[in-house]
Amino acid sequence: MSLTTNAPVLDGAAEHSDALVFFGATGDLAYKKVFPALYAMTKRGHLNIPVIGVASSSWTVDDLRKRAHDSVDTHGGIDDPKVFETLSGLLNYVDGDYLQEKTYTALRKALGGAKRPAHYLAIPPSLFPTVVEGLGRSGAADNARVIVEKPFGRDLASAQLLNQVLHSVFPEPSIFRIDHYLGKEPIENLLYFRFANTFLEPIWNRNYLESVQITMAENFGVQGRGKFYEEVGALRDVVQNHMLQTTALLAMEPPVGGTNEALRDEKEKVFKAMRTLLPTDLVRGQFIGYRDEDGVAPASDVETFAAVKVMIDSWRWEGVPFFIRAGKEMPVEATEVLARFKRPPQQVFAEELIDPDDSNYLRLRLGPDRVAIALGCRAKVPGESFVGAPVELYLCNQSSDEMSPYERLLGDAMSGRSMLFAREDGVEAAWRVVNRVLDDHGPAHPYHPKTWGPSEASAVLPQGDYWHDPEA
Repeated sequence: MSLTTNAPVLDGAAEHSDALVFFGATGDLAYKKVFPALYAMTKRGHLNIPVIGVASSSWTVDDLRKRAHDSVDTHGGIDDPKVFETLSGLLNYVDGDYLQEKTYTALRKALGGAKRPAHYLAIPPSLFPTVVEGLGRSGAADNARVIVEKPFGRDLASAQLLNQVLHSVFPEPSIFRIDHYLGKEPIENLLYFRFANTFLEPIWNRNYLESVQITMAENFGVQGRGKFYEEVGALRDVVQNHMLQTTALLAMEPPVGGTNEALRDEKEKVFKAMRTLLPTDLVRGQFIGYRDEDGVAPASDVETFAAVKVMIDSWRWEGVPFFIRAGKEMPVEATEVLARFKRPPQQVFAEELIDPDDSNYLRLRLGPDRVAIALGCRAKVPGESFVGAPVELYLCNQSSDEMSPYERLLGDAMSGRSMLFAREDGVEAAWRVVNRVLDDHGPAHPYHPKTWGPSEASAVLPQGDYWHDPEA
């Protein structure tokens, strides 16, 4: 049984980009993600347009091709030399300083007859204004698309400023804000499951649901990126984007009409309905040993774990809390949703039900290793007494992701499919949700690596409830 769909909601056919330009071609992101994605796209027959790398590394196109070869060989392997030869033939390179006009003049020349280029900014956000304005002055932005990497700002004010810069050159429909999390197969399956099945709709509301928990656990630390993590922390790194996006997909209303914008309209409504987080809605944690990482301050209070309670003021969800938990150095690597249903209105049998696990639930495993959909219910234990036990019924259990997020997202952006990308109003609304607690919060509580975070995290839950811990 497969729940997979390449494009659950699509606008009418849009013109495909006729060239791909990616700034930061010699950087780490290009090496780890972009070149392997381009190779996979070429192998599937999805890439047959010029690909122009731009950087200021005093390279030649041969250097870029060697870098691409090393990248693909390291991250997945070159299983078909002819495919890489095809990709290599598509590659071109422009070397130059992003601050100098001649760089964009050279780029415009390299584009040749391309009329609908897509510009991918795989560069630090601080360089976005420089590159966007350079593209605008040179004419390389005419009838073009721009693909922007997260983070989209550090807070609400910086996100608004970034959007102003982008809109000074590109109209909103031509802006594609990448959140690689949205390009993962399990996240698309979540969206498909919501709206391709009739049985869920009557019970997916405040009348039947008690609460929803979303856990994103990573079983690794900051992986040598201590300096970077000091600037973001778990709230900025995954909660404001990945976790709130997942919440919106769970909570959104069915879109009216089969267009990307209709779907995004409903998702943005959820962000607007989310209450702004208060300090009491947040518990922060930091794994013991984080301060020993290179680039981390000796007395750092940056969180590597965050637990929050999100309330959505809508007819469907009034009174139903969404509990979000994300952290590093957890016991397993998994993203899982657990929606707990209310107990039956009358207790027919004499058994005493106290444990939250005694209630019905829907469990959604969203990777990284597998996609699972399961229902928790109670069944009678064999014997004379009417006593039950919790059992779990699997609806679906399949392996995860065949197509990498960057392959899917770059392909969608070049095709003009916007469904998997963040829109201006959604980005700003999500920042508004977390904006206050970015600075107004309690201390980060220490927790031991390979545990489920600080015990204080239970403070955001109702009394007597506890977090659902995903299994390996």
